Amino acid sequence: MTSSLIQQYFPELSAQQIQQFDQLFELYQTWNSQINVISRKDIDQLYERHILHSLGIAKIFSFLPGQHVMDVGTGGGFPGVPLAILFPETNFLLVDSIGKKIKVVNEVATAVGLKNLKAVHSRAEQVDQKFDFVVSRAVTKLKDFYPWVKDKFKKGGTGDFKNGVFYLKGGDLQEELSESELKNIQLFPLSDYFKSEFFETKYVVYFPAQ
Repeated sequence: MTSSLIQQYFPELSAQQIQQFDQLFELYQTWNSQINVISRKDIDQLYERHILHSLGIAKIFSFLPGQHVMDVGTGGGFPGVPLAILFPETNFLLVDSIGKKIKVVNEVATAVGLKNLKAVHSRAEQVDQKFDFVVSRAVTKLKDFYPWVKDKFKKGGTGDFKNGVFYLKGGDLQEELSESELKNIQLFPLSDYFKSEFFETKYVVYFPAQ
């Protein structure tokens, strides 16, 4: 299995990036058989359901060289690993409270030669660092998620986006967004960018630090 699906939606990839994306299937297949970080039934859909899904954030926003991004509850490295491949000059810190998942992330990152990614076994609240952006993929409800990261932001922004959160989430989000009481939320349907049934109910949720 290769990264042809990724190249379809991101045609500007360098030869190195294509090689890195190509490597991910075998790496995750091998590690997932030892430490379950992806649903076993999902591994054959790795490129669509995990890698391309993670890169949905890149259809909304392009991280800049030198920016710092924290991936909270990264699990096996999503969305952080695909984003770190796509934005090699941006600094990514991937955080998860489960140590064996961080082991997989570190092994994958080393194997594909990611120099801009660090993965740590920690809770987000314990990270003593400030970031331009926080990314995450459906870790918990937003009303519970935001308190973990509310004091982790540098001041500033890029273009139309102030420093804040890009959150990958699916389903009917109206009630969850309402109860979160977060302000200036923007919803971006991934079905606008990726043409497959999987993305019909998937969104990137953006909101600025508040």
